[in-house]
Amino acid sequence: MDILITGGAGYIGSHTAIELLNNKRNIIIVDNFSNSKKEVLEKIKEITKKDFKFYEVDYKNEKALDKIFEENNIEAVMNFAGYKAVGESTQKPLEYYENNITGAITLLKVMKKHNVKKFIFSSSATVYGNPEKVPITEESKTGETTNPYGTTKLYIEQILKDLYKSDNTWDIAILRYFNPVGSHESGLIGEEPNGIPNNLMPYIVRVASKSLKELSIFGNDYDTKDGTGVRDYIHVVDLAKGHIKALEKLEKENQGLYIYNLGTGKGYSVLDMVKAFEKATGQKVPYKIVDRRPGDIAICYSDPSKAQKELNWKAEKTLIDMCKDSWKYITRS
Repeated sequence: MDILITGGAGYIGSHTAIELLNNKRNIIIVDNFSNSKKEVLEKIKEITKKDFKFYEVDYKNEKALDKIFEENNIEAVMNFAGYKAVGESTQKPLEYYENNITGAITLLKVMKKHNVKKFIFSSSATVYGNPEKVPITEESKTGETTNPYGTTKLYIEQILKDLYKSDNTWDIAILRYFNPVGSHESGLIGEEPNGIPNNLMPYIVRVASKSLKELSIFGNDYDTKDGTGVRDYIHVVDLAKGHIKALEKLEKENQGLYIYNLGTGKGYSVLDMVKAFEKATGQKVPYKIVDRRPGDIAICYSDPSKAQKELNWKAEKTLIDMCKDSWKYITRS
């Protein structure tokens, strides 16, 4: 039986593909390289010493997806094919709604047609909007999202809840990520967005490597200890392992809808991250303070205890690990 990974050449998808292969799973990767690179596929093979099937397909293409399901014995689907940049989503809302929501609906329609009903969805802490209190639990209020990216995740979560309500033979895990950073310890794969990075860590490493002049910190007037935004940063390998645990849960339980926060439970400010990176690598990160970005909030970090209790999962890597691994990837690539 195969696990289908849409967006499997992307940042989180590729790291999850490695963990699946290391767990002796057969995988099929689907990607259209809109925000990823072909060479990642070879690097996954190099790291795991294992092969897998690949289709260069846009997951909004129903006909092409249908063919993939016809040709393979797919048991479960992990969907990583969403666009993911908060700032960009405020400038390109239509592209985000079309790719993230239309793509998810197309994928679910094809799954339903082929009676494949195990689905793991990459959601996000952005569904909580501006949280009323922290740490955030899975029972915290969702909605009032502050950017189109977060709204697409919120809508897809609602679609999945409605789908499960209409047919409880589905088996769905919604994983709400906090802020994934870091790279595989080999240094062979990592976060490499096309163009100027939207996320903090890839920006920091490009400044440290002198490919960008300085880091722009969006606002230093938030109600936080140093005025910069506070987030829960989680190592991407810990996050990938959370998907394996979620898959095992779906295989064991059969028929249910489960929601989990995947985070560390700790909040770090942007300046904390800059200092940690400088300490971990010995590299200087010049920065300047600029205006806040639309859609950003002051503080967001998780209570990950439900995932620890029900999935037997918790984040193990430290902030220093995240910084060192991010730097290793940039200096190797």
